Amino acid sequence: MKRLFESFLCLSFLAACHTTAPSEAQIADDSYSKLNVKIEKPHEMSIRTPDGANALDLETPLRCNINSETQQMILTLPFNNTAFKIMPVKVSDDLPKLEVTGFTFETMPVEQALVKLTKEAGITLTAKDAPYASISGEDLKGELTDIVNMMTEAAGVFYSYDADKKLMTLSRRADHVVYVPKTRPILLGLLDVLRGAGLTNITTNWAEYSVTFNADMELKNKISRLIEYFEENPILVAYDVSVFKITPFDGCDVEWKALLDEFHFGSITTAQTGVIGRVLTTTNDINIKTLQKFLGSKANVQVVSEGKFIVPNQWLSRFDVGKCGVMACPESELSVLAKASVEADNHISSDITLEKTDGQLTHFSVRNELGENFMIIGLPGELFGQKEPKSETVVFMVPRLIKTMKTSAMIQNNL
Repeated sequence: MKRLFESFLCLSFLAACHTTAPSEAQIADDSYSKLNVKIEKPHEMSIRTPDGANALDLETPLRCNINSETQQMILTLPFNNTAFKIMPVKVSDDLPKLEVTGFTFETMPVEQALVKLTKEAGITLTAKDAPYASISGEDLKGELTDIVNMMTEAAGVFYSYDADKKLMTLSRRADHVVYVPKTRPILLGLLDVLRGAGLTNITTNWAEYSVTFNADMELKNKISRLIEYFEENPILVAYDVSVFKITPFDGCDVEWKALLDEFHFGSITTAQTGVIGRVLTTTNDINIKTLQKFLGSKANVQVVSEGKFIVPNQWLSRFDVGKCGVMACPESELSVLAKASVEADNHISSDITLEKTDGQLTHFSVRNELGENFMIIGLPGELFGQKEPKSETVVFMVPRLIKTMKTSAMIQNNL
């Protein structure tokens, strides 16, 4: 009450006082004009973590290499499925053992419904980022825990319970940790799926093979479905990605039609045009080495990035070029997103999207046989602020298959 009274006095004082622009007489007054008030705007923090420290990435030894020496297109990967587990980082206490009988409520926000449900149990409820979705229920029966789980799942919110304080806390997002088998391609695939979902704040523990991330209910359920998917011995698609920049010696456009003279007919099986650039499907006669040799006679070829990413069948994954690129290179903001589908007779359909931090650049739907490669050409250097005349960025991709196989044996750091 005292604080309320003080606040009232303060407001009364402010209401009684007002500020007006100085009159000409005031400006002429020496005592007024001699005032010298200097107002400084707050400065932004100019000291930043050095780029060299930010560039440290524990995935680099596993991710930033490609298999350009052999054509091993299929890898069989055993994994221990019992190692999969997803759980909240903050473990909730158990709710009281109470039986709910005939709980009914009309459409209302879930936080209000939970207050009504838990009132008799003496539970206090706090909602961090309410209001939440509205739900309704009729004649709900069962354990209190089951009813609360059903209601929060329907509304897409998480809850935690502190038994000592008898406090239930609701939130739209929560920190989760996923434990996976000690099989590196599976962990890399999980990371790529999380990035494909737009998550960037991910912490990976390579000692215990776990990933910690903050997610809403939709993403948490999506990762749960991915874990269930591994029960089916799924196929993964691994893409070897090479990104390089070419600058023609003569300052003119690269004449890609010369590929048809350099390599025998049939080496290029399809050619498609996108919003920007073109995608060519090729046999392995045109691989990363033969292509660079061909271009080396016509242009300066600079390797920007080499790495791989892994896509579970029918899922979307993401490869950030800068993770395996030269530090602060213009192309470091480029990302390759892929949704893969494995079809009969080892055919692979790939929806490939190239994007920068400010939006999508281009998109292609590519269908190829296992053993074929594809490359995206005709990406002007201007997309990345390059000033060299007629420079282009080329993305070369080699799809490979990883066939997973469940086992009860312990797998240690399987590559």
